[in-house]
Amino acid sequence: MTILDDITTSAPASRTAPDQVVEPGPDLRRATAELLRLKEEVGRGPDPEATRRQHAKGKLTVRERLEVLFDEGTFTEIEPLRRHRATGFGLEDRKPHGDGVITGWGTVHGRTVFAYAHDFRVFAGALGEAHAAKVHKVMDLARAAGAPLVSLNDGAGARIQEGVTALAGYGGIFRRNTAASGVIPQISVMLGPCAGGAAYSPALTDFVFMVRGTSQMFITGPDVVKAVTGEEITHNGLGGADAHAATSGVAGFAHDDETECLEDVRYLLSLLPQNNRELPPVVRGGDPADRRCEALADLVPADGNRAYDVRAVIEEIVDDGEYFEVHEAWARNVVCALARIDGQVVGVVANQPQQLAGVLDIHASEKAARFVSTCDAFNIPLVTLIDVPGFLPGVDQEHGGIIRHGAKLLYAYCNATVPRVSVVLRKAYGGAYIVMDSQSIGADLTYAWPTNEIAVMGAEGAANVVFRRQIAAADDPEATRAELVEEYRSELMHPYYAAERGLVDDVIDPADTRRVLARSLAMLRRKQADLPERKHGNVPL
Repeated sequence: MTILDDITTSAPASRTAPDQVVEPGPDLRRATAELLRLKEEVGRGPDPEATRRQHAKGKLTVRERLEVLFDEGTFTEIEPLRRHRATGFGLEDRKPHGDGVITGWGTVHGRTVFAYAHDFRVFAGALGEAHAAKVHKVMDLARAAGAPLVSLNDGAGARIQEGVTALAGYGGIFRRNTAASGVIPQISVMLGPCAGGAAYSPALTDFVFMVRGTSQMFITGPDVVKAVTGEEITHNGLGGADAHAATSGVAGFAHDDETECLEDVRYLLSLLPQNNRELPPVVRGGDPADRRCEALADLVPADGNRAYDVRAVIEEIVDDGEYFEVHEAWARNVVCALARIDGQVVGVVANQPQQLAGVLDIHASEKAARFVSTCDAFNIPLVTLIDVPGFLPGVDQEHGGIIRHGAKLLYAYCNATVPRVSVVLRKAYGGAYIVMDSQSIGADLTYAWPTNEIAVMGAEGAANVVFRRQIAAADDPEATRAELVEEYRSELMHPYYAAERGLVDDVIDPADTRRVLARSLAMLRRKQADLPERKHGNVPL
């Protein structure tokens, strides 16, 4: 007998005897139909009246929002059937599937993006144990997959009926926000109320979007404020979109409706890399890299005391005149924007002479520092357009900590390892010149226009300090002062003084600015830079 014969003849007999009756198993088709019915019910959400109330407030439902955010038909939901296990206070009788939050992933412009979205129709979007567990899981998946995370926030905070368990859920979210910071882009979209501890997760993310009239963020609401301080204020006045976009700086963007807001989220995602290990996507259009910008000579007045809108300069330099400004309504004396030059995404930081003459103050320093740090985290090169007369003087600024806040911008630039190119458009005075990514703090390449004035201070102020005795002793102090001002300007503030000393790499024709920037960025695209070995630096907070 062969081994094969032995195996064949020794095989066990059938487990079912010929005369045994087999009971029919569950009908898979019927079970599948029941599953589809259940999922359809979950997809519809709670009763139609809840949806009507949502629409009456000018708000989309949670699934309508996801349809706008993601490419059509690409969203994959996870844990749609999860339910809470809490008891007490009537919760045991209310166990809706999903527990008030939808989690999953899809694509935006063909690239993977993860999201979680509160459903205000279920427990007012409040966070409980099961709700938090779903959020934790999608956050972990986003970080593991190296893809952006978008949160659509429309919830009433912690679920009071679940007590400290709900608070612990928020702790898990905050910890994950922090772990993912600088690893994957995190975007918070405020589409409803966000009070108490719930406001801190958006504050930990990279970008915050808000919608006027329907979204609010605050730690304590108007009733508590009135009870404690006696101040009366509305929900929107305290924490609405315009309050945070223009006054507090918490929100980077404010929109009039949800669809417009979510479309801008999609656009922002198209400018960001998937994670900190990738470069932003390159999208080249029909705008030639060597296009001359003749209009710049007319946009920027040679007279340093005349104002102009630096956004017109940005528009002239970048691809197709398109840029995406961050914190447009807050700290307007500095402009921070994402754009493309020859298809490559860049972060533009520019002084705005149209506001406060373009000086740096507390808020402008914080705004620019945060933007520089974000660009550095996600491999976005920095282009700095300099026209700064100095730091804003004043008791309020000094007592408010302008030294500390200005140091944040200085630290952000010094710590940045991405390609850094700066252009002095007009004046660059004192410590503000150094802080605005000068060559001395590590800019890779620095250029200047032929009307630049790089100096410790303006000629008038400098002459008053240096020649004060000579002016005071003159028979005609004003004439002497004017003569000495001109002498100082011609000796120390002529356009080529910094170039002669190697403090700028070249003085360029303004019309060549785009071409010079494009070539410089192309050369620096694969820049390698090493930071010292350390756990982390101690940024001046």
